[in-house]
Amino acid sequence: MNKPPASNSFTGATTLREHVQEAEAKGFDHVDTWVFDLDNTLYPASSRLFDQIDAKITAYVMQRSGLDGLSARALQKYYYRRHGTTLAGMMSEDGLDPHHFLAFVHDIDHAVLAPAPDLAAAIARLPGRRFVLTNGSRRHAESVIARLGISELFEDIFDIAAASFVPKPDAAAYDAFLKLHGIEPSKAAMFEDLSKNLVVPHRLGMRTVLVTPRDGEPEGLERLTSATDAHGGPHVDHMTDDLAGFLSALALVAAD
Repeated sequence: MNKPPASNSFTGATTLREHVQEAEAKGFDHVDTWVFDLDNTLYPASSRLFDQIDAKITAYVMQRSGLDGLSARALQKYYYRRHGTTLAGMMSEDGLDPHHFLAFVHDIDHAVLAPAPDLAAAIARLPGRRFVLTNGSRRHAESVIARLGISELFEDIFDIAAASFVPKPDAAAYDAFLKLHGIEPSKAAMFEDLSKNLVVPHRLGMRTVLVTPRDGEPEGLERLTSATDAHGGPHVDHMTDDLAGFLSALALVAAD
């Protein structure tokens, strides 16, 4: 039996006025393209959706390698740290068919996500173009945004296949995305839950926002694999645990 959907709210104690002040200070008024990571960004890590994917990746590594659970888990995280994603590592070192892998690991229960009307309203108010840029598959991304009720708000989903299976944070993934859609990075903003995935966007001139869990909420498993992903840095322009509230503030600033 499916568990009831978890709350998708990012709402914290920060007021809209405070969000507006932060948005103005960071200079988002020039932005006309809004780029969002998918997992643990458009929905909170507390939904545990990505935990399902993580477990499926471990199961896949076990089946392919013949290793026990602990050894397969260690190999999985070795691939992740060395290559950026487990998929990239297995493709590079084991000749993996990426399509079979993605179909297996994204065969999960998306019903844990509930509609997010506040987030939908905030994204809808953003002026300009909106995209999803993910290391996952298009099918998975479509399932996620459909559950959240935001499918009609994005111009396109740029998935790992569109990036020729080169994952973020590799610069080639961002370059392919920007070139395909004719995006000027100096007029774009990137929202991510992994700090390392904001290094290249910041270097390209994009505004960068790190989406973090609320106090007391669990960290996403990807963030826990590296201490550098648990905090910001010089490549992070802003951090928020309230994505809907922050986006609402950006829309107000852009409308001025």
